[in-house]
Amino acid sequence: MNGRSAVRLERLREAIRRNGTLPLAEAAALCNVSEMTVRRDIAASNGAIVSFGGHLVMADNPQFAAAYNLDAQRDRYAKAKQRLCEAVASRIEDGDTVFVDCGTTLMPFCTLLPREMNVTIVTYALNVANAFSQRDMPNMRLVVLGGLYYAASDSFGGQDVTTAIRRLGINKALISAAGVHAEKGASCFHFHEVAPKQAAIEHAERRILVADESKLDVMRAAFFAELPDFDTLLTSGDPGRAWRDRLKESDAAKVEVV
Repeated sequence: MNGRSAVRLERLREAIRRNGTLPLAEAAALCNVSEMTVRRDIAASNGAIVSFGGHLVMADNPQFAAAYNLDAQRDRYAKAKQRLCEAVASRIEDGDTVFVDCGTTLMPFCTLLPREMNVTIVTYALNVANAFSQRDMPNMRLVVLGGLYYAASDSFGGQDVTTAIRRLGINKALISAAGVHAEKGASCFHFHEVAPKQAAIEHAERRILVADESKLDVMRAAFFAELPDFDTLLTSGDPGRAWRDRLKESDAAKVEVV
């Protein structure tokens, strides 16, 4: 590592410690170098700074640790997720184009649509695509949006994903979240999910946020929407009922509990 690289790294450390994260483009502007140079600098930082979905973070910051484990999440609140997905499936109509978000919350939904339904499924999640590809649904069209693969969430990211979503006519967007907060809105673990979620929310006719009770009053690193951006928040359990009562008079999404 040369002296200029060391100076830039210290500048980046100070900015990240001050703000928590630093977008790669802002890091390049801060150091008056290209994004590729910033990437080379952090590669020489001995792992102290890491790139996380287009943002720079300190590797020892527990907020951005790889806390999300797809296999572990699959069994958490499984019964609640099943009920939520049954409620979601009842809202899908023949001829709909449906955006299905990544994660484990919406996985039961993949098995619930009637065999003969005429529906188009749009997803950037490999686990969702695999589940639908195994269904015997002769009238289903499956649109899989590819890009850079992120194993942690079994999904794809990148500008091509977002651009493709904006070109599609989406009737219903089914959005999942790792955190739902009354004031701060909806958030997730992974920054690469933000742009696809926001594009689907922006372009869909109806937007349904699906989150079991364990996600309520929780904030994660990557914010992607405020609650009024959704038509409906589908949640579960006694915490969900408390939320419904609390938000009844607000302009947030309508809360429904299963």
